[in-house]
Amino acid sequence: MRRMHGAEFPGEFPFTRGIQPTMYRGRLWTMRQYAGFGTAAESNARYRYLLAQGVSGLSVAFDLPTQMGYDSDHELAAGEVGRVGVAIDSVDDMSTLFEGIPLGNVSTSMTINATAIILLSFYVAVARRQGVPLSRLSGTIQNDILKEYIARGTYIYPPRESLRIVTDIFAWCEQELPNWNTISISGYHIREAGSTAVQEVAFTLANGIAYVEAAVAAGLDVNRFGQRLSFFFAAHNDFIEEIAKFRAARRLWAHIMKDRFAATNPRAQQLRFHTQTGGSTLTAQQPDNNVVRVALQALASVLGGTQSLHCNGRDEALALPTADAARLALRTQQIIAEETGVANTVDPVGGSWAIEERTDAIETEARALISRIDASGGTIAAIEAGQIQRQVQDAAYAAQLRVDSGETIVVGVNQFATETQSPIDVTQLDPEGEARQAAAVAGLRAQRDGEAAARALERLALAATGTANLVPCVLAAAEARATLGEISDTLRSVFGEHRELHV
Repeated sequence: MRRMHGAEFPGEFPFTRGIQPTMYRGRLWTMRQYAGFGTAAESNARYRYLLAQGVSGLSVAFDLPTQMGYDSDHELAAGEVGRVGVAIDSVDDMSTLFEGIPLGNVSTSMTINATAIILLSFYVAVARRQGVPLSRLSGTIQNDILKEYIARGTYIYPPRESLRIVTDIFAWCEQELPNWNTISISGYHIREAGSTAVQEVAFTLANGIAYVEAAVAAGLDVNRFGQRLSFFFAAHNDFIEEIAKFRAARRLWAHIMKDRFAATNPRAQQLRFHTQTGGSTLTAQQPDNNVVRVALQALASVLGGTQSLHCNGRDEALALPTADAARLALRTQQIIAEETGVANTVDPVGGSWAIEERTDAIETEARALISRIDASGGTIAAIEAGQIQRQVQDAAYAAQLRVDSGETIVVGVNQFATETQSPIDVTQLDPEGEARQAAAVAGLRAQRDGEAAARALERLALAATGTANLVPCVLAAAEARATLGEISDTLRSVFGEHRELHV
């Protein structure tokens, strides 16, 4: 392979062209399908189906009560149990979710943030039940609470207390889960909330800077924990821009880790990332068009050098994906991998004038935004002042105006629309599922050793008032069959709850 003028080889700092010298010629990206709905048993059946269809990694979606720290029988959970993901109230539910799936043989990604410490503890407890050594567990916990304050809103505790939980997870996993990615720093939700591509890169990496600063302040070695950081980006419709965005993010992060944090380990300098095709780009009108959108977004992700990928279903603007839609989304990845030939060449777009120019521009613009955040006192201060949130909201408003005016064309919506639409089958949730789940968690509380659970929760509260690592106490509570809501409430009683600043 000849070296291009002014460019490094793939696998060389600053990794613009990819983190591996051979990229997909050595190993394909992990093909994940984000899934979860209803009860743990229903989601387990979907996971078994996806594994049979050829997925190489599972990705768990949790329902809103689980994300917010409420048990399924809590009054605030009413109407939301199992709707946008699976309901997990206890270690028993997590055990059911992975029944018949050996955790030592599968890579699992869990999209969970405010309650990440609890869901990770449930997962570890299930691995112990299965007799799987923790050294064999591989996967990712999203654990990115800062983007919740910016874009999504599923936070519980104030930012600084939340950062303590994040760094406790870093420290515990470094010792106990050596093959686990302890955070997936997420630009996806920032982009889905309406940010530009440049903002997605800048705000995601600014969050990453805050996490690294917090970990260093907690005494962790950047060359060690830096190897377990991962990122999560969206892939939207501007094909050239999306490819360039991934390259720019990789290069910018390498310089941040080397220049700002003095990381010398190449693995700690590398930005490894998962991509999901853009949910907000999908349309309820002419949903078959979404197949094309997803395929192009997935191809941009691969050409940009992603390490793992999820493709959305054609019907996700209408409902949770059906099994057929999920299979077609997976087949999209498999066709790109096996039929297009793009995986046979390392960085096939490297050297393209359009790609290189846009990569440079995104890096420059994102670096300027990060500098503004630094000047305002850093990421936490910018979030607390509403600075980042305002920029995302302004970008979203401007983007919607362009659609409304016709400046941005959305096929089937503001151009090439049809008067009638053929009906498609959508996922129908079991209307009795919520009642069964609520009854199950109430039944668990009635038949477990209540005194053991209470003692474990008391020890957790005591630890939260001090400086001890919280993971062992949360894990002990999980194994005592304390519920997700009980553990969350224990931490609420010490940390309090965050109230959003209206911007």
